[in-house]
Amino acid sequence: MSNHNLPKSVGLFGLGLIGGALAKRLMAANVAVLGYDPAPECVTHFESIGGQAVPAAEVWNAELVISAVFNTEQLEKLVDDAPQQSKKRLISMSTCDPAQMPGIDATAGKKGLELVEAPISGTSADLENGDAILLIAGEEKTALALAPVFEELSRAHFFVGTIGNGNRAKLAINLILGLSRVAVAEGLVFAKAVGLDTETFFEIARQSAAASKVMESKGPKMVARDFKPLGRVTQSAKDFGLIYQTAKHVGQGLPMAERYLEVVGDSIAQGEGDLDNSAVMLAVERARMPWNKSS
Repeated sequence: MSNHNLPKSVGLFGLGLIGGALAKRLMAANVAVLGYDPAPECVTHFESIGGQAVPAAEVWNAELVISAVFNTEQLEKLVDDAPQQSKKRLISMSTCDPAQMPGIDATAGKKGLELVEAPISGTSADLENGDAILLIAGEEKTALALAPVFEELSRAHFFVGTIGNGNRAKLAINLILGLSRVAVAEGLVFAKAVGLDTETFFEIARQSAAASKVMESKGPKMVARDFKPLGRVTQSAKDFGLIYQTAKHVGQGLPMAERYLEVVGDSIAQGEGDLDNSAVMLAVERARMPWNKSS
């Protein structure tokens, strides 16, 4: 795809792991990126990679605006605080509550904003390397017009229907990913507990029927005990809270998701919330059988 199909400038709200990866891809495509984040360390990193930090109000001066904020409440406030626009497009790339998205979309429409959901499936490293996928929802005509942007930012993008469906699809994928991560962690912890060499076992497991993309991406971090964040425990806990809340709304039980929430809750209680989500292995290591809790 040729760069002339891209906007000349993009405004970016949220300059954390995902925002930083988005900025790098856009700037590599010769798109000027104006960014805002209330966290000074995020702003410093953004400026160090070539971004232009601006006050929040000036982000809206860009041709296209992207939100990579942490949660639904921050997206809602961002839209509430937006100045009146004239058909300005806003792409929300955060994982948000699908039940609240139609209301946010209605407010955006009153502000002259065309809101499109594009939550990311993949880590910040996947996104930076162009290996993430995007789950697009909203007005199909607007989504089609934004296809060059989605193609620049991802390996593939999929249109899944009306506003809310992007995050519904993202939550379902994250449910599978989270449970897969903890399954890898539990397998490694079990192997070590019964006397197997962890590295040797992992090499066998990655060639077995149990092999998966999650094992390939998170297994080496667990084996090396390298928990530098590509996706934080706190983010996973937030997403699983949304998953559980959404399932409860439709009356669907998710017993494994409930257990996963207990595991990440333990991680956060132990001060591990800012570690990579592969650090759920530490919570598994702390687990004891009911009759052996003192050991």
